[in-house]
Amino acid sequence: MTVQLDRHYSVELQVSAERVCQLRRIVAAHLRHWSLELHIRPVCRGVEELLTNVHRHVGDNNCVVELRWSGRHLTVSVADNGAEMPRLLSTGGGGLSRVMALSDSWGTCRTAEGKVVWFTRYAKEPRPVEPVPTAPLPGVLEFRRPPAAVPEPVPETTVASDTAPALV
Repeated sequence: MTVQLDRHYSVELQVSAERVCQLRRIVAAHLRHWSLELHIRPVCRGVEELLTNVHRHVGDNNCVVELRWSGRHLTVSVADNGAEMPRLLSTGGGGLSRVMALSDSWGTCRTAEGKVVWFTRYAKEPRPVEPVPTAPLPGVLEFRRPPAAVPEPVPETTVASDTAPALV
């Protein structure tokens, strides 16, 4: 199986509570398509946190969500036109502290239009799994038939011999 490296997906959307749920499903579908099923839950939680922060702190606003997978690292970024840079707060347990807990690294960057908040996860290229041969399952008719009669084993008889060699 050859995996195409440097996969990329980008979408521009108007942030709202309804769109956050829709984008979670879209991100999950892309991760499944890229064979990154193990990362669906944490990545979707991180995207949800970033989009909720945009909705809460910037308002109903256009933003760009981008996924990029290099074959080793998955980077997720959310760009918006809000001027205020996000801060990691020690209280609450949500927002950027949750993104930090779900990722290997994260950061922010000011842009000419606003800012970008991103996080990365180590997401190694999946290895193909060789199928294991299994015996076919019995059919319905085989369950209904009585078991075949198995003959009783006949015990072996041994004949003692006077000519057996003596053990020394």
